[in-house]
Amino acid sequence: MSTQDDNVVFGTEDLLRSLCDSVSKVLTVATHSEIRYSGMVQRITKTCLKPDIGCFVLFDGGFSGLVVINFSSQAAMELYEKYLLNMGMSKSDLASSYTSDEVSNVMGELMNQIVGDFTGKVGRELQTHITQNQPKMLVLNKQVILSVDTNLDNPEARRVTFYTGQNNIFYLELAVDRTEFIKLNDFESGEVLDPDELLAQNRYTEGNPGPAASADSEQDELLKSLGM
Repeated sequence: MSTQDDNVVFGTEDLLRSLCDSVSKVLTVATHSEIRYSGMVQRITKTCLKPDIGCFVLFDGGFSGLVVINFSSQAAMELYEKYLLNMGMSKSDLASSYTSDEVSNVMGELMNQIVGDFTGKVGRELQTHITQNQPKMLVLNKQVILSVDTNLDNPEARRVTFYTGQNNIFYLELAVDRTEFIKLNDFESGEVLDPDELLAQNRYTEGNPGPAASADSEQDELLKSLGM
């Protein structure tokens, strides 16, 4: 009979590492350039949406949490341009400003793929299920910092720094209820989806505006729901 000390424990830092790996994997495949993250993580007391583009996703189920990614304009434009150029679009067809709705659409699509990859791993590796809402994108000016709260009983929050292929910086923040998953029995984690297939299934086209199609109305509705 095994003791608790013999069991594998999966905690907040393990969840964070799994999420960071999903960010790095999906964006590396999408842009054909290395996306890496810092080996150091910050403990933070709250999660915030910050300039220039903030994106967040809420998830619930086996555990509850909030994922926020804050992109600088340079990081957002690099990821946007490399993704669409790799999809076969010409440079002249791309938006020239990070404030364009098209940039928000693409970043929202990539965020959706990231969280989808993460939730898939949660199901395979932790044998639990979480659901997510549609990613929300906000283009923010430099004077606005928007705090986003979610209903967590015993929250833990972390921030990780990411670097693009051109060394532009963006930040991932994760807030989750303090929890631990303890492995009781051995099991196989199941099939892992190929990231190229994941991107192909969510291929961006001009005729499919993606998750931020009605950007102005969605932003107005989102800000209203957050009391702004």
